[in-house]
Amino acid sequence: MPFRICESEQQCASVADDLRRAGGFAVPEFRAGVRHGRQRRDRGRLTATKIGQFWLWPCALLLILLGTWRAVQMRQYERRTSVLTPAEAVIWERRYKWGAVLYAAALGLWCTVALLGTDDLVAHLLCTTVTIGYIAASVGRNYGRPRIAQLQLLFACGPMAVAMILRGDPYYVGLALLQVLFFIGLKHINIALEQTYVKAMFAHEREAALANQFDAALNNMPYGLCMFTPEGRLAVINSRFGQMMKLREARLRSGTTIHEIISACVAAGSVQDVNAESVIREIERRQDAEITTLDTCDGNERALQWTFQPMAGGGTVVLVEDVTEQRNAEARIIHLARFDALTGLPNRQTFRDEIDRELTSESGQVSALLFIDLDQFKQVNDTLGHPCGDRLLCEVADRLRGLLGENDFVARFGGDEFVVFQRNIASREDSAELARRIVERLSERYQINRHLVEIGASIGIAVTEPGVDADHLLKNADMALYQSKTDGRGQFCFFQHEMAEAIERRRTLEIDLRQALVNEEFELFFQPLVNLKSGRISTCEALLRWRHPVRGLVSPADVIPVAEEMGLIVDLGRWILREACIECAKWPKQVRVAVNLSPLQFHQAAVLDDIRFALQVSGLEPNRLEVEITESSLMRNTEWTRRALGELQEEGIRIALDDFGTGYSSLSYLHSFPLDKVKIDRSFLEGIREDKPLMLLRGVARLSADLGMSVVVEGIETNEQLEIVAADGTVTEAQGYLFSRPVAAGQIRQLLAASHGQRAAPDASGRAVRSAGQH
Repeated sequence: MPFRICESEQQCASVADDLRRAGGFAVPEFRAGVRHGRQRRDRGRLTATKIGQFWLWPCALLLILLGTWRAVQMRQYERRTSVLTPAEAVIWERRYKWGAVLYAAALGLWCTVALLGTDDLVAHLLCTTVTIGYIAASVGRNYGRPRIAQLQLLFACGPMAVAMILRGDPYYVGLALLQVLFFIGLKHINIALEQTYVKAMFAHEREAALANQFDAALNNMPYGLCMFTPEGRLAVINSRFGQMMKLREARLRSGTTIHEIISACVAAGSVQDVNAESVIREIERRQDAEITTLDTCDGNERALQWTFQPMAGGGTVVLVEDVTEQRNAEARIIHLARFDALTGLPNRQTFRDEIDRELTSESGQVSALLFIDLDQFKQVNDTLGHPCGDRLLCEVADRLRGLLGENDFVARFGGDEFVVFQRNIASREDSAELARRIVERLSERYQINRHLVEIGASIGIAVTEPGVDADHLLKNADMALYQSKTDGRGQFCFFQHEMAEAIERRRTLEIDLRQALVNEEFELFFQPLVNLKSGRISTCEALLRWRHPVRGLVSPADVIPVAEEMGLIVDLGRWILREACIECAKWPKQVRVAVNLSPLQFHQAAVLDDIRFALQVSGLEPNRLEVEITESSLMRNTEWTRRALGELQEEGIRIALDDFGTGYSSLSYLHSFPLDKVKIDRSFLEGIREDKPLMLLRGVARLSADLGMSVVVEGIETNEQLEIVAADGTVTEAQGYLFSRPVAAGQIRQLLAASHGQRAAPDASGRAVRSAGQH
């Protein structure tokens, strides 16, 4: 018969009659149990009061104490103010576990006492239903901790089932078996609930984490983003969009239309009206698109890049990126690529592009290109430093700007080179006049960091011609500049077609010179120096000759300057030094060889090692080598020069000052540097029949002799010159065509053999020469 709650005495009496007919319950006990049933919260006390069983009172007291203790624990848990730490969570879980197990054990004890200690069916019904209900609720309540639910099943329902079996009544035994199956089902339900709810909780946590990550990513991305539904209403928007557009939070709510969002951007001053229309149009088109808008925000120009991406189900995603810095950086890069960073003038590439456009667009107009190179600029950098040099270049650029007309164009090519393009000239005189003004203006004094600086300018001018492109025009102006610097700095020169032929010859000469050094096409000639007292050859000067396979014998005057400009003079000088020492080793022992060292070669750090190596490979004694240097070598880095000459002299190598009288001719050189010989230039022989030139020659010779140096006069060509030079006996040696022109190695051996009275021996060509080892 289904259990129901009685609402009145009449219903209770009816139910009691039914129960009496079914199981023989006493009516007074049932009615009493019903009256106390409305107070089922105190079920242990109610049962003890109903039955009067003594042992039920301890059970009721135990239930009350455990319930009160658990309530206090729960109250303490609810009143905590801090987040639980893992250690605190373990403690609270342990308290809950023991409280739940003890309460379940108390229920099991209560059921056991009620079932075995009395035959009251109402008491049996109350204890079993209450315990089963509690356990059933516990299974759902403890789904996260199946172990606790299982312990509660064991301690609450286990004793109750055992007590029913111990009563021996078949109905109770059957009910106990049914309860066991029910309890097993509850266990599986608990495990299933744990799997279901825990998985659901973890899934919820994952979804929440993903949602938080998505929200964090959305609001921290560098782009503004908003998504519109197919109906044109806002679905998703991030905070970056609101920040970029200066929108309030109220404007960012879902459901706002496209027009309302964009109008709010216009009202905030973030987007201009014309750009707003373009944005709305692209959103409504629902096609892939990208536009860039330029707006003025807070007084500054701002560039926004809008990207529109349609969605598969309809609607549009809009991405907005602030590309202002990127555009500014690109503009700066373009400016740096096309303009000189120091002076702000256009650079070579920009100038060339501009000239190409001018030459293409010109129709009968004549223009001129002026190639400007600053004179003495390197000295400014070397003496005052590069910062002063940079400042000087900036002032030069400013002066050039001030000299040009409104149609003229100026650029810096790098270093100290500037180029001016003079548009639409009437005649060459216009360019000549501009060049004069540029030379005069740039030659005026500069005030650079409290320093007074003076420089000059050389200019090459090329006038446009039909069919001449920018590169050809620049090349012509460069050739004119080279000619201007060759003729003398501080002037200008117009391009002539003959210059191109000269440059081509020089270029060919440079190529051939490099190849000649590789193929060893050079050879040495020697010119003797005769001792005026003995009449014998005492020294032979080594002179370079280049026997070109096509041009024939090339003059040293054409070779040496080109080799110096190309930087080949150092390698060429090493070869000359080595070959001269090897040849001298074949001469009589009292004959020396003189080798000229160019200033560039002499001031190389390895020059002393090169000289020592040449002596070593040739086996020549150091006192038979004579090194000739010029005044320009002495003027550079005088301290190092004095030290290097001293080391050479200590090793026995003789030092000669060549071409004395062609430079500054400072007499201080004669006692400031360790010198063994002075070679007086041939220019002293001009007008030697007169008193003053002769007195000057003899004065220099006498001073040198008094300082312990031997004296050589170059350029002796007549017997009269020889007699005048040798008259007072101060000149030690003489050199010139009167004695011999420069001759090849084989011929100099013959001259030496004849001069020193040696027997002739055949050389490689079959001619007879004397043995170098005999006197």
